Amino acid sequence: MWSVDRMTGLERGERAEDTEERRGAEFQTRAGGEDTNWFPKENMFSFQTATTTMQAAFRGFVQRKRREREQDSAEVIQRNFRKHLRMVGSRRMKAQTFAERRSKSFSRSWSDPTPVKNDSQHDSGDLQASCGTLDEGGQDDNLDWEEEREMERLACEGDDFVPPKIMLISSKVPKAEYVPTIIRRDDPSIIPILYDHEHATFDDILEEIEKKLTAYRRGSKFWRMLIFCQGGPGHLYLLKNKVATFAKVEKEEDMSQFWRRLSRFMSKVNPEPNLIHIMGCYVLGNPNGEKLFQKLKNLMRPYSVEFGSPLELSAQGKELIELYFDFRLYRLWKTRQHSKLLDYEEFL
Repeated sequence: MWSVDRMTGLERGERAEDTEERRGAEFQTRAGGEDTNWFPKENMFSFQTATTTMQAAFRGFVQRKRREREQDSAEVIQRNFRKHLRMVGSRRMKAQTFAERRSKSFSRSWSDPTPVKNDSQHDSGDLQASCGTLDEGGQDDNLDWEEEREMERLACEGDDFVPPKIMLISSKVPKAEYVPTIIRRDDPSIIPILYDHEHATFDDILEEIEKKLTAYRRGSKFWRMLIFCQGGPGHLYLLKNKVATFAKVEKEEDMSQFWRRLSRFMSKVNPEPNLIHIMGCYVLGNPNGEKLFQKLKNLMRPYSVEFGSPLELSAQGKELIELYFDFRLYRLWKTRQHSKLLDYEEFL
């Protein structure tokens, strides 16, 4: 019994010595830099597996994002292409309808602001008989035109009458509330109308013009108009979400009706074309500006009207400023238009 216990104790001591020697050898090896891998051998497989799994998941995420971007780009291209096809188709239809309408319409010269009488329009009796309804409508229009022109002529009688000039001022223009205070004080024919760009409508503007003209002299019409608003080459920013361009004037019915109804407030007795000038922006900065003005002139027929948008630094711009404004006050207002340190007393 004693010998067995003794042998067991000796074996335990040898095992402890072997364990200490192995630990010392591992420490020396680690300290000497021969083996830099500090991970236990039994955990290497699980660590490498986790690393590979993370890399594969990241690559899958990147590839999925790339496919989503490519799919979004393809959808945008397809949507734009379909929109292009619709626009091309609509333009072809408009061109066809315009050609048909032009072929069916009668030749008529617009050089004279007054409508051409029916007896000079149609020399053929057969054509007059086939278009009797159209002639009756034309006669009514001519009668209305003659009556309105006669009423305007009676309203404009007198040596003291000065044709009115309307000035439309958009509140979107910086410091627009001071524009009515810098107009020429020696010219009572200038009628400023400041309208709310955010909330006003085309009907509100037309009603205000009619009210101001009636207050000036009942039955009078304006010979000149100045539209002071924001905009740029080829477009006018008249109202909120209402930008007048060549395409939108042709497409949007309310905008085209505004210019047609505006022409009814223009003079019929003016021997020269009525003038509408644009300030605050240079509409003629590109060819679309000329197209826009030509479109508006066509909408306002048979009234004779000319549009202009001179640069303020040009000679024509200086003449336009002097026609409507006190030049000294206008320059003072212009220099402080975008300044917060505006002296209110200097404009009073």
